[in-house]
Amino acid sequence: MAATASTSSSSNPFPFPSRRPPDDTLFYAVYPLPLPTKLPAPALVATLQSLHLTLLSHLGPFLSSHLFHRDPFTLSLPSDPAAPCALCASPPVPHLHGALRFGDSLPDEWLAASLLFALTRAFPDIAARAWDSDGEFLLIEAAFALPRWLDPESAPNRVFIFRGELHILPPSLFPETPSLEAALAAVHDDSIDTRAPDAVQAAIQRRIAGLPERAAENLHTARINVPAPVAKVLKEEPCLIARAVEGFYDRDIDTMKHAARMEKFLKGPSGEGVEMVRTSVRMTRAMYAQLVQQNFQAPRGYPMPRREEGPEKWMEAELGMKIACGFEMMYQERRRQGEEGKGSTWEIYRKTLEATGCFKGLLPGSEEYKRVMENAMQYYKSSTLYSRTREILSEPVRRIDEILSMPYSAEEFKGVDLPPSDDESWLYGGEGELNAELRERQKELEEYEAAKKHRKSQKQSVSGSSKSQADQFKLGEITESMQDFVRNMSSFEGAEVPANRREMKSVDLDVNQFFKAMESVFGGSSREQAGSDDGFDRKSSSSDMDFDDSDEENAFDEELDDKDMGDSFMDSYSDALNKELSSTTLEKSFARAPRTGTIDEGPSNAAATDGEMTPVDVDLNLVESILNSYSSQQGLPGPASNLLGLMGVKVPPDGKKS
Repeated sequence: MAATASTSSSSNPFPFPSRRPPDDTLFYAVYPLPLPTKLPAPALVATLQSLHLTLLSHLGPFLSSHLFHRDPFTLSLPSDPAAPCALCASPPVPHLHGALRFGDSLPDEWLAASLLFALTRAFPDIAARAWDSDGEFLLIEAAFALPRWLDPESAPNRVFIFRGELHILPPSLFPETPSLEAALAAVHDDSIDTRAPDAVQAAIQRRIAGLPERAAENLHTARINVPAPVAKVLKEEPCLIARAVEGFYDRDIDTMKHAARMEKFLKGPSGEGVEMVRTSVRMTRAMYAQLVQQNFQAPRGYPMPRREEGPEKWMEAELGMKIACGFEMMYQERRRQGEEGKGSTWEIYRKTLEATGCFKGLLPGSEEYKRVMENAMQYYKSSTLYSRTREILSEPVRRIDEILSMPYSAEEFKGVDLPPSDDESWLYGGEGELNAELRERQKELEEYEAAKKHRKSQKQSVSGSSKSQADQFKLGEITESMQDFVRNMSSFEGAEVPANRREMKSVDLDVNQFFKAMESVFGGSSREQAGSDDGFDRKSSSSDMDFDDSDEENAFDEELDDKDMGDSFMDSYSDALNKELSSTTLEKSFARAPRTGTIDEGPSNAAATDGEMTPVDVDLNLVESILNSYSSQQGLPGPASNLLGLMGVKVPPDGKKS
């Protein structure tokens, strides 16, 4: 691989730059679903061509009557459907694509987005996506409603327009960035819910509401006074007004030289002068603002009326003069660039070569500098970018030449009923619209902050209740409940779970009634004998009583001797068992009670050593075992929670996992 890379770089001394998307361009792609990836190349091209014609036919009525600020909305096939797409920067996935320069007219970007929503709504088996230099601009519009996991790093191949709605692939479906094929398959699968939340849908729909039907509100009609060739071009190709305004607005010193001469649009084919005519032109509001708001002196020799003839006539002539100069500058500059095959792409290419050090150490104008520049130019002309640039630059020039080659005269523009110029108060009274937009954004921000504060208060409430529950909880309840459970009556059917001690009622004992019941069982002398026991004197007792006492004492002594022998055996057995277990790890598996001191009595301590095992704290080990089992359940049902619940013990949630 390294060898291949080095060979490639050595064979390409003037590499083309990886261009960043222009700031004023919207890119979009349309995908047929399911993807026809298994079709052979001819069938795939035919499928895409059929889809292309179908979509453009659907949009035809609107596109034929609407005017865009820079470029019109178009769709085209990739040059090679089986190869990666350079425009979309995507793998070889069957699709149609397009790029729309909207310039300073941001409404055109949203108009194009609305067309994509309309297409996917009209054709349920296609999906689309759109992006610009900022990335997923649809998500930016719905920023306050987006899920927290969605950010620019996680958004690639997750956002699509499908069936007139926005779809976002969640991380539960694709933890990592999905491939484009897998993402489109998931969007098309009806069993998978990829529809974006309602709040996101509402934010997008607010922006495209009424589009494309409402797009005409962004257009402005004006009457102008222009040379007849300009009027003829506008009559045949109204969309070329965008190129003329662009040429006027982006003018520089070099292009203004063309406007000073006006060789194309102010002179006839034989060099004679042309007649001025009155016509009407429609443009976007952004175009109109770019023309009106700039001061521009008419070139020498350009026919302009006197200001005394009236402000209306002067405004029509001045606006027409700017448009005519824009046509002249655009035509001459594009013709020159088309012949040379240069343009903005060549300038970017040249600046990139300078930045990469191709001309390092070379003095501009020197022989070596010219040689390297000539080699770079030859390499540029051999690329497909050169031919494509020439075609794009020459297209308006060829079309203008075709129109002006047809016979025409100024008479066809006379006596025509022209529509009146639109009111231009919007140009100066946009403060109310701006304030309304700011209020809408402020409202969105306030709603977002309120929702955020509500979530925070809910979280604090939950943590507070957990804390109070933890404060009320006592570990002793576990041991007490377990002891009650062990001591409770059991049989072959199992043990009975003790009732909740908090709900148990206290027992009332009537002592007098208790003794009366005892007397009825044992006889009436029981209480009297019990009362005389306090003053009983063994010396005044009868011989029978003495005999009985001696027998009882002998029996008691024998019982003590037996008990001492049993205790001695248990102590010895316990010492032997502890000594044997002290060499194992069993001691470390139990929590033990701390030593309270050294006991000197008893035979079991005579052989005590430093390694003697301390007593096991049964209650502590019980609590630790139950709590460890409860924690391992991770909030799910399990034996520990079931047992504690039956015993009426509520354990607070694990604070480390909340």
